[in-house]
Amino acid sequence: MAEEALKETGLGKRAAPQDDSGLQDSVFSSESDNSLYFTYSGQSNTLEVRGLTYQVDMASQVPWFEQLAHFKMPWTSHKDSCELGLQNLSFKVRSGQMLAIIGSSGCGRASLLDVITGRGPGGKIKSGQIWINGQPSTPQLVDDVIAELRLRQCANTRVGNTYIRGVSGGERRRVSIAVQLLWNPGILILDEPTSGLDSFTAHNLVKTLSRLAKGNRLVLISIHQPRSDIFRLFDLVLLMTSGTTIYLGAAQHMVQYFTSAGHPCPRYSNPADFYVDLTSIDRRSREQEVATREKAQSLAALFQEKVRGFDDFLWTAEPRAQGVSPCVQSPASRSDTNAFQTPTKLPPILQFATLIRRQISNDFRDLPTLLIHGVEACLMSLIIGFLYYGYGAIKVSFMDMSALLFMIGALVPFNVILDVISKCHSERALLYHELEDGLYTAGPYFFAKILGGLPEHCVYIIIYGMPTYLLTDLRPGLEPFLLHFMLVWLVVFCCRMMALATAALLPTFHMSSFFGNALYNSFYLTGGFMISLDNLWIVPALISKVSFLRWCFEGLMKIQLGGLTYHMAAGNLTIPIPGDAILNAMGLNSYPLYAIYLIVIGISGGFMVLYYISLRFIKQNLLKTGDSSPDSCRPGGGPKQGLQTACSSSQGVPSQGTRMTREQEAQPPLAHGAALAQAGHRMAVE
Repeated sequence: MAEEALKETGLGKRAAPQDDSGLQDSVFSSESDNSLYFTYSGQSNTLEVRGLTYQVDMASQVPWFEQLAHFKMPWTSHKDSCELGLQNLSFKVRSGQMLAIIGSSGCGRASLLDVITGRGPGGKIKSGQIWINGQPSTPQLVDDVIAELRLRQCANTRVGNTYIRGVSGGERRRVSIAVQLLWNPGILILDEPTSGLDSFTAHNLVKTLSRLAKGNRLVLISIHQPRSDIFRLFDLVLLMTSGTTIYLGAAQHMVQYFTSAGHPCPRYSNPADFYVDLTSIDRRSREQEVATREKAQSLAALFQEKVRGFDDFLWTAEPRAQGVSPCVQSPASRSDTNAFQTPTKLPPILQFATLIRRQISNDFRDLPTLLIHGVEACLMSLIIGFLYYGYGAIKVSFMDMSALLFMIGALVPFNVILDVISKCHSERALLYHELEDGLYTAGPYFFAKILGGLPEHCVYIIIYGMPTYLLTDLRPGLEPFLLHFMLVWLVVFCCRMMALATAALLPTFHMSSFFGNALYNSFYLTGGFMISLDNLWIVPALISKVSFLRWCFEGLMKIQLGGLTYHMAAGNLTIPIPGDAILNAMGLNSYPLYAIYLIVIGISGGFMVLYYISLRFIKQNLLKTGDSSPDSCRPGGGPKQGLQTACSSSQGVPSQGTRMTREQEAQPPLAHGAALAQAGHRMAVE
């Protein structure tokens, strides 16, 4: 049990200063713990923000299609929608410290984390810089983790989602943190990790983060209004309002600071609640908003005056001459603080191996869905087969034969499109966060997604293709059967690539499914069966050149009729018709058979390139515009920041698409704690 593994020992109480009213701030007592299971052994890190002013463009965060829906042009000026998110903000935090960012809604917590992690959507840094280990920031075990985060009791439990009951909310958030700890990061950045948790679970979570900070990590969290026993776990507190700093210093000195400023905290009140309320902007009326804003501005100006000239921007109760910092110092030496540490990247081959294992296990773990697909393929095959069964040596008319071959190539791909698109969109938010966090790159995911689906793809085609071929009495022999099977396999694979590219290219499920169906229908109508290819005018003729259904139809017709004499019954007569004559009459004899295979492979390659480009250059964040997919979580910082960092989300991660679980590609989220141990430092959690 986690309780047996985590023996907490109290090491005494931290000296508690007295405020001006003589009341001892006894709420601050150390919860030091010598049972750290996952101590960061790398160099100490320093995160510094200097004079940061950040402007948010609210209009740029609205998708272009939503702007068009409101009759607004996406390229119009956004000057009127710009707001200051942060104003002249400065602070410094080191390894061994946990800085909590508190404040009311709209105070700038989210904007600050966006800027630090390099993910400010539509925003612009007007002035200031972010420094990591003395250099400007630029955009670029595991059993012990389970024990440390008290996940042993749910190590083999599915995380769950909307449809499948899984672990509790607190366990989900701890799994979210555990996933990032697989990198053994030196910096942890979390955006409201306690949102939605009960007070006991929230306290235990922050207590774990406090221990992680004491393990030579730099922990930065945003939190709304923490309860008192959570507040005492913080080393540093940054209180903000309207993007400006009201207080930055030790949590245990916060009451003393505001008492000296004329705002003592009432006895038995939570300092976090009291001072967040004190500095909040009241917008119930114009007069109250002006009054509260003036009070906040005066407090911000007072703080700037008190810390003027201090290099670390911190207010402390002790005299500066003593050189004593109220913050917990890192146990590691700071002699190499300025050394810029490059993140340890997993080799692409290892990323690919982990991702393809996850892909295959996710596909085959959801047995009900697999059985439904198998039954669907079998039923379609049997229905088509029995429809054309029983003709014996006398063949059906060549029109019925051509209809059969066109239906064989066109029926299965249609069922594939929506299935692939829905799977991609259900995992899209997770993919976005994992790519942003640097857990892997687009290349390994691209190959794992394509190759990982091949087992299911092959089984599906076998179930569909064999009964149809045998029951309809198509051309006998091993060679025509293999040629027939390979062409159907390639065409369905090409359709999968088209669906993947469509899902990655467009932002919502509805847009992707509409565009995918429209594209498929255009290929269907120009496939050579509905109308002869020779009778198409220029636009549909061009579409037919890239229609995989046209090439499938032409190839299947050549396999069954090419070089043979087709015997057709007409009354009491049996009329021999050269197969090549039928192909010439339908305009289906323009290319040799091998060229058709190469053309289908080329079309598949084109869709694969489009899919990779979409993954590589289009952010796969999930837009809440009618999608039934789950909400995405706010990102934190990832290895692209230039050092080992990690982050978590305020949304936990239970549903499909949040970062915590290494979730299922549209299948039920299966990221469980046991997989943490199996994945090791290789970053995968399923």
